[in-house]
Amino acid sequence: MPVIALVLGLPLLTGCAIDKGTALASDFEEDWAGTPDVVDIRTTDYNTLPFLGTATGVVILKDGTSADRVAELANELGEYVASNDKTTGRITADGITFTVVADKTRTGEILALWQSLTDDDRVVNGDIKDAPRKETDRWDIEVTAVDPTGAMAVFKDMMTDGDQHRPLTQVTSLKVSTKHGARPSLHVETDFHDGFPAEAIAAYDAVVAQYPVVGATLRRDPTTGSAVSIVVADSGDLDRAGELARTAAPNLGTAVKVTSDNSN
Repeated sequence: MPVIALVLGLPLLTGCAIDKGTALASDFEEDWAGTPDVVDIRTTDYNTLPFLGTATGVVILKDGTSADRVAELANELGEYVASNDKTTGRITADGITFTVVADKTRTGEILALWQSLTDDDRVVNGDIKDAPRKETDRWDIEVTAVDPTGAMAVFKDMMTDGDQHRPLTQVTSLKVSTKHGARPSLHVETDFHDGFPAEAIAAYDAVVAQYPVVGATLRRDPTTGSAVSIVVADSGDLDRAGELARTAAPNLGTAVKVTSDNSN
Protein backbone atom coordinates (compact mmCIF):
# COMPACT_ATOMS: atom_id res chain seq x y z
CA MET A 1 0.00 0.00 0.00
CA PRO A 2 2.73 2.60 0.75
CA VAL A 3 4.26 1.98 -2.69
CA ILE A 4 0.90 2.46 -4.38
CA ALA A 5 0.34 5.67 -2.46
CA LEU A 6 3.69 7.04 -3.61
CA VAL A 7 2.99 6.24 -7.26
CA LEU A 8 -0.47 7.71 -7.17
CA GLY A 9 0.88 10.80 -5.51
CA LEU A 10 3.61 11.42 -8.08
CA PRO A 11 1.48 13.45 -10.53
CA LEU A 12 0.41 15.71 -7.68
CA LEU A 13 3.99 16.29 -6.58
CA THR A 14 5.50 16.79 -10.03
CA GLY A 15 2.60 18.31 -11.94
CA CYS A 16 3.02 15.60 -14.61
CA ALA A 17 0.15 13.65 -16.14
CA ILE A 18 0.49 9.89 -16.37
CA ASP A 19 -0.72 10.14 -20.02
CA LYS A 20 1.65 12.93 -20.97
CA GLY A 21 0.81 12.95 -24.68
CA THR A 22 -2.91 13.23 -23.99
CA ALA A 23 -2.29 16.13 -21.62
CA LEU A 24 -0.13 17.94 -24.19
CA ALA A 25 -2.79 17.49 -26.88
CA SER A 26 -5.45 18.82 -24.53
CA ASP A 27 -3.28 21.83 -23.69
CA PHE A 28 -2.78 22.56 -27.38
CA GLU A 29 -6.51 22.53 -28.07
CA GLU A 30 -7.18 24.79 -25.09
CA ASP A 31 -4.36 27.22 -25.89
CA TRP A 32 -5.37 27.69 -29.54
CA ALA A 33 -9.15 27.60 -29.16
CA GLY A 34 -10.80 30.85 -30.20
CA THR A 35 -7.83 32.08 -32.23
CA PRO A 36 -9.10 34.33 -35.05
CA ASP A 37 -9.04 32.68 -38.52
CA VAL A 38 -8.67 29.18 -37.00
CA VAL A 39 -11.70 27.08 -37.99
CA ASP A 40 -10.60 23.74 -36.55
CA ILE A 41 -7.94 22.20 -34.32
CA ARG A 42 -6.86 18.57 -34.63
CA THR A 43 -4.52 16.79 -32.28
CA THR A 44 -2.80 13.44 -32.00
CA ASP A 45 -1.29 12.17 -28.76
CA TYR A 46 1.48 9.62 -28.24
CA ASN A 47 1.70 8.14 -24.74
CA THR A 48 4.97 6.24 -24.97
CA LEU A 49 5.46 5.43 -21.27
CA PRO A 50 3.82 6.53 -18.01
CA PHE A 51 4.52 10.26 -17.58
CA LEU A 52 6.26 10.39 -20.99
CA GLY A 53 4.76 11.32 -24.34
CA THR A 54 4.41 13.81 -27.16
CA ALA A 55 1.63 15.41 -29.15
CA THR A 56 0.99 16.95 -32.55
CA GLY A 57 -1.45 19.79 -33.01
CA VAL A 58 -2.75 21.14 -36.33
CA VAL A 59 -4.49 24.49 -36.61
CA ILE A 60 -6.67 24.65 -39.71
CA LEU A 61 -7.22 28.12 -41.12
CA LYS A 62 -10.24 29.36 -42.98
CA ASP A 63 -9.96 29.45 -46.77
CA GLY A 64 -8.52 32.65 -48.13
CA THR A 65 -6.59 33.60 -45.00
CA SER A 66 -4.04 36.20 -46.10
CA ALA A 67 -0.36 35.34 -46.42
CA ASP A 68 0.48 37.96 -43.81
CA ARG A 69 -1.91 36.36 -41.33
CA VAL A 70 -0.55 32.87 -42.05
CA ALA A 71 2.97 34.19 -41.39
CA GLU A 72 1.80 35.84 -38.16
CA LEU A 73 0.24 32.61 -36.89
CA ALA A 74 3.30 30.61 -37.95
CA ASN A 75 5.53 32.90 -35.90
CA GLU A 76 3.21 32.54 -32.90
CA LEU A 77 3.17 28.77 -33.30
CA GLY A 78 6.97 28.76 -33.59
CA GLU A 79 7.19 30.49 -30.22
CA TYR A 80 4.70 28.00 -28.81
CA VAL A 81 6.68 24.91 -29.86
CA ALA A 82 9.89 26.54 -28.64
CA SER A 83 8.32 26.67 -25.18
CA ASN A 84 6.68 23.24 -25.51
CA ASP A 85 9.35 21.06 -27.08
CA LYS A 86 7.31 17.85 -26.78
CA THR A 87 4.57 19.30 -28.98
CA THR A 88 4.77 19.48 -32.78
CA GLY A 89 2.83 22.38 -34.26
CA ARG A 90 1.38 22.37 -37.77
CA ILE A 91 -0.76 24.68 -39.91
CA THR A 92 -3.15 23.86 -42.75
CA ALA A 93 -3.88 26.77 -45.08
CA ASP A 94 -5.34 26.64 -48.60
CA GLY A 95 -4.75 22.90 -48.95
CA ILE A 96 -1.11 22.89 -47.82
CA THR A 97 -0.17 21.56 -44.37
CA PHE A 98 3.24 22.41 -42.95
CA THR A 99 5.17 21.92 -39.73
CA VAL A 100 6.35 24.99 -37.86
CA VAL A 101 9.69 24.75 -36.06
CA ALA A 102 11.29 26.97 -33.46
CA ASP A 103 14.04 28.02 -35.90
CA LYS A 104 12.69 31.21 -37.51
CA THR A 105 14.97 30.92 -40.55
CA ARG A 106 13.70 27.45 -41.38
CA THR A 107 10.10 28.49 -40.77
CA GLY A 108 10.62 31.46 -43.10
CA GLU A 109 11.73 29.11 -45.88
CA ILE A 110 8.69 26.92 -45.34
CA LEU A 111 6.36 29.92 -45.45
CA ALA A 112 7.88 30.94 -48.79
CA LEU A 113 7.38 27.41 -50.12
CA TRP A 114 3.80 27.32 -48.77
CA GLN A 115 2.98 30.51 -50.65
CA SER A 116 4.56 29.38 -53.92
CA LEU A 117 2.70 26.05 -53.75
CA THR A 118 -0.65 27.72 -53.07
CA ASP A 119 -0.03 30.06 -56.01
CA ASP A 120 0.75 27.13 -58.35
CA ASP A 121 -2.29 26.05 -60.40
CA ARG A 122 -0.67 22.65 -61.00
CA VAL A 123 -0.78 21.83 -57.26
CA VAL A 124 -3.86 20.28 -55.61
CA ASN A 125 -2.54 19.91 -52.06
CA GLY A 126 0.64 19.24 -50.14
CA ASP A 127 2.25 18.29 -46.85
CA ILE A 128 5.58 19.57 -45.49
CA LYS A 129 6.97 17.77 -42.43
CA ASP A 130 10.03 18.31 -40.31
CA ALA A 131 11.86 14.96 -40.50
CA PRO A 132 15.34 15.21 -38.92
CA ARG A 133 17.65 12.24 -39.32
CA LYS A 134 20.86 11.59 -37.38
CA GLU A 135 20.90 15.14 -36.00
CA THR A 136 20.56 16.58 -39.52
CA ASP A 137 17.76 19.02 -40.36
CA ARG A 138 15.59 17.48 -43.04
CA TRP A 139 12.19 18.05 -44.65
CA ASP A 140 9.79 15.42 -45.94
CA ILE A 141 7.47 16.90 -48.59
CA GLU A 142 4.56 15.34 -50.45
CA VAL A 143 2.69 17.19 -53.19
CA THR A 144 -0.35 16.20 -55.25
CA ALA A 145 -0.59 17.61 -58.77
CA VAL A 146 -3.41 17.78 -61.30
CA ASP A 147 -1.79 15.60 -63.99
CA PRO A 148 1.52 13.90 -64.93
CA THR A 149 2.82 16.92 -66.83
CA GLY A 150 2.15 19.15 -63.85
CA ALA A 151 3.58 16.61 -61.40
CA MET A 152 6.89 16.32 -63.24
CA ALA A 153 7.14 20.06 -63.78
CA VAL A 154 6.54 20.78 -60.09
CA PHE A 155 9.08 18.14 -59.05
CA LYS A 156 11.78 19.53 -61.32
CA ASP A 157 10.97 23.09 -60.28
CA MET A 158 11.23 22.30 -56.57
CA MET A 159 14.45 20.30 -56.91
CA THR A 160 16.40 22.44 -59.36
CA ASP A 161 15.61 26.06 -58.43
CA GLY A 162 13.01 26.55 -61.14
CA ASP A 163 10.88 29.54 -62.00
CA GLN A 164 8.29 29.18 -59.23
CA HIS A 165 9.65 27.21 -56.26
CA ARG A 166 12.90 27.79 -54.41
CA PRO A 167 14.63 24.62 -53.11
CA LEU A 168 15.05 24.44 -49.34
CA THR A 169 18.54 24.77 -47.91
CA GLN A 170 18.15 21.62 -45.79
CA VAL A 171 18.11 18.06 -47.11
CA THR A 172 14.71 17.35 -48.63
CA SER A 173 12.82 14.17 -49.40
CA LEU A 174 10.26 15.05 -52.07
CA LYS A 175 7.38 13.04 -53.53
CA VAL A 176 5.03 14.41 -56.18
CA SER A 177 2.06 12.39 -57.42
CA THR A 178 -1.05 12.83 -59.48
CA LYS A 179 -4.43 12.67 -57.76
CA HIS A 180 -5.64 9.27 -56.56
CA GLY A 181 -7.33 7.40 -59.39
CA ALA A 182 -5.99 9.73 -62.09
CA ARG A 183 -5.28 8.24 -65.50
CA PRO A 184 -2.65 8.70 -66.75
CA SER A 185 -0.82 8.76 -63.43
CA LEU A 186 2.67 9.57 -62.20
CA HIS A 187 4.56 9.25 -58.94
CA VAL A 188 8.09 10.65 -58.76
CA GLU A 189 10.34 10.97 -55.72
CA THR A 190 13.90 11.80 -54.76
CA ASP A 191 16.46 9.01 -54.87
CA PHE A 192 17.63 6.88 -51.96
CA HIS A 193 20.00 9.63 -50.83
CA ASP A 194 17.36 12.40 -51.15
CA GLY A 195 18.93 13.58 -54.39
CA PHE A 196 17.59 14.42 -57.84
CA PRO A 197 16.83 11.13 -59.69
CA ALA A 198 18.34 12.24 -62.99
CA GLU A 199 18.48 8.86 -64.75
CA ALA A 200 15.01 7.80 -63.61
CA ILE A 201 13.55 11.02 -64.97
CA ALA A 202 15.56 10.67 -68.19
CA ALA A 203 14.08 7.19 -68.69
CA TYR A 204 10.54 8.48 -68.16
CA ASP A 205 11.05 11.53 -70.38
CA ALA A 206 12.46 9.36 -73.19
CA VAL A 207 9.42 7.09 -73.22
CA VAL A 208 6.69 9.69 -72.70
CA ALA A 209 8.12 11.74 -75.58
CA GLN A 210 7.47 8.86 -77.99
CA TYR A 211 4.59 6.79 -76.59
CA PRO A 212 1.39 7.30 -74.59
CA VAL A 213 2.12 6.41 -70.97
CA VAL A 214 -0.75 5.15 -68.81
CA GLY A 215 1.13 5.27 -65.54
CA ALA A 216 4.63 5.54 -64.12
CA THR A 217 6.38 5.28 -60.77
CA LEU A 218 9.86 6.65 -60.13
CA ARG A 219 10.75 5.64 -56.57
CA ARG A 220 13.81 5.43 -54.35
CA ASP A 221 15.72 2.16 -54.30
CA PRO A 222 18.44 1.13 -51.81
CA THR A 223 20.49 -0.69 -54.45
CA THR A 224 20.42 1.56 -57.51
CA GLY A 225 19.25 4.80 -55.92
CA SER A 226 16.09 4.87 -58.04
CA ALA A 227 13.79 2.37 -59.70
CA VAL A 228 11.48 3.04 -62.65
CA SER A 229 8.23 1.37 -63.62
CA ILE A 230 6.49 2.63 -66.77
CA VAL A 231 3.24 1.34 -68.24
CA VAL A 232 2.65 2.23 -71.89
CA ALA A 233 -0.70 2.09 -73.66
CA ASP A 234 -1.56 -1.00 -75.70
CA SER A 235 -0.82 0.88 -78.91
CA GLY A 236 2.82 1.48 -77.93
CA ASP A 237 5.81 -0.52 -79.17
CA LEU A 238 6.77 -2.20 -75.89
CA ASP A 239 10.21 -3.38 -76.99
CA ARG A 240 11.17 0.01 -78.39
CA ALA A 241 9.83 1.81 -75.31
CA GLY A 242 11.91 -0.44 -73.07
CA GLU A 243 15.00 0.19 -75.16
CA LEU A 244 14.50 3.95 -74.93
CA ALA A 245 14.14 3.81 -71.14
CA ARG A 246 17.18 1.59 -70.56
CA THR A 247 19.36 3.64 -72.90
CA ALA A 248 18.45 6.82 -71.04
CA ALA A 249 19.22 5.22 -67.66
CA PRO A 250 22.19 2.87 -68.21
CA ASN A 251 23.19 2.75 -64.54
CA LEU A 252 19.80 1.58 -63.30
CA GLY A 253 19.93 -1.76 -65.12
CA THR A 254 17.09 -4.11 -64.17
CA ALA A 255 15.57 -1.42 -61.93
CA VAL A 256 13.98 -0.05 -65.13
CA LYS A 257 10.80 -1.90 -66.09
CA VAL A 258 8.49 -1.07 -68.99
CA THR A 259 5.24 -2.98 -69.41
CA SER A 260 2.09 -2.74 -71.49
CA ASP A 261 -1.32 -1.68 -70.24
CA ASN A 262 -2.68 -5.16 -71.02
CA SER A 263 0.16 -7.05 -69.31
CA ASN A 264 -0.95 -9.62 -66.74
